[in-house]
Amino acid sequence: MKVAVIGCTHAGIFSARGILETDPEADVTVFERNKSVSFLSCGIALWVGNHVSDPAKMFYDSVESMEADGIKMKMQHDVIEVDLATKTLTYKNLITDEETTEQYDKIVITTGSKPILPPLPGIDGANIFKCKNWDDATAIKEAAKDAKSAIVIGAGYIGAEIAEQFSVTGVKTTLIDGLNRVLAKNFNKEITDEIEAEYKNHDVTLGLGQMVQSFEQTENGVKVITDKGEYEADIAVLGIGFLPRTDLFTGQVEMIKNGAIIVDKYMQTSVPDVYAAGDSATVFYNPTQQNDYIPLATNAVRQGILVGKNILKPTVEYLGTQSTSAVELYDHAMAASGLNEQLAQARGITDYDTVTIEQDYRPDFMLTTTPVRATLLWDVKTRRVLGGEFYSKHDISQTANALSLAIQNQMTIDELAMSDFLFQPNFSQPINFLGAVAMAAAAK
Repeated sequence: MKVAVIGCTHAGIFSARGILETDPEADVTVFERNKSVSFLSCGIALWVGNHVSDPAKMFYDSVESMEADGIKMKMQHDVIEVDLATKTLTYKNLITDEETTEQYDKIVITTGSKPILPPLPGIDGANIFKCKNWDDATAIKEAAKDAKSAIVIGAGYIGAEIAEQFSVTGVKTTLIDGLNRVLAKNFNKEITDEIEAEYKNHDVTLGLGQMVQSFEQTENGVKVITDKGEYEADIAVLGIGFLPRTDLFTGQVEMIKNGAIIVDKYMQTSVPDVYAAGDSATVFYNPTQQNDYIPLATNAVRQGILVGKNILKPTVEYLGTQSTSAVELYDHAMAASGLNEQLAQARGITDYDTVTIEQDYRPDFMLTTTPVRATLLWDVKTRRVLGGEFYSKHDISQTANALSLAIQNQMTIDELAMSDFLFQPNFSQPINFLGAVAMAAAAK
């Protein structure tokens, strides 16, 4: 069996390795336009802020290791044309410009995503940086060495983290977003209000509710013009978001509106012997029971594993995702799983309710403790848990994982309220805050 894997970040790596585990005799070829594989781009902001011990450790796999395990690695080879019906692809050697066409028995699309780059005047300027791959990371890190000021466009996870790290390393920072709150799609207003106060305490200028109109190169850097003002800095970083990199397959395979390839529970596309995984594909979003687009490394890894397990025949079903995530800004931890009110409304879900509580994470007789704010969202009719979020100076990240399991298993607020959570004064109250917020939901 001859298999082509197009793209090799997270989904591509786990697909290629998984295929060989399922069929050690498979002839697996990976095509990757870049020089490296497995870069953990979520570490870019941490590297900028000097929190990375060794940038080489931001890679968890290597070309050499994959080749040693029997995978043919065509690095710096760009797939420029694909005919999924005939299982034929043409690729270009980016070093020699030589083009080659080959046929495969099965094709795996793990082409990932691309940064959203609106067609704005000046967006390709010399002092404007994308934030996606290793080359982007090294460029930002190098530019940050001498930068005294920076503008970050986009206040989602990526932009929020980059802006925070600039601000704590002495770079005068401006954070711009078209929405009127930082992390507006990720957390409720009570949380984002507090985080915005932290940005201001660290001298970050917030340009929220503003749409960028254009960029201009200046003598010392870059000017960003929005519909409400102008901002100047040495550098600008784009963290606007991502779209699936699937242009090669338009019209050949079923997609949702943004171009993400629709896959079934075995990672199969609408075309026989063609699979897709990671940022190029849809996920099954358990809170809504619908296909969605949620580009997260965790989704890419699990979908890649499933490609390997199902490459010969449908064997292991996808359990879906809750889009579980966390971030730390200015020593405040925020974690979430499933829907919040903004996400629910954006998906047309209105028959829900929410409750928020605040309690110290462990008993007050301890020498130290700190409050945790917990919010839960559920379906009013079925009482099924749909989502929640947590906020504290205490590390509450793993609570989002526990909530994720509750959502995945379609637990009700009543079942979550009566679930068994540990009590030990070093770690928790007699009623853990996850159980407490579920009890508050059930009582409401």
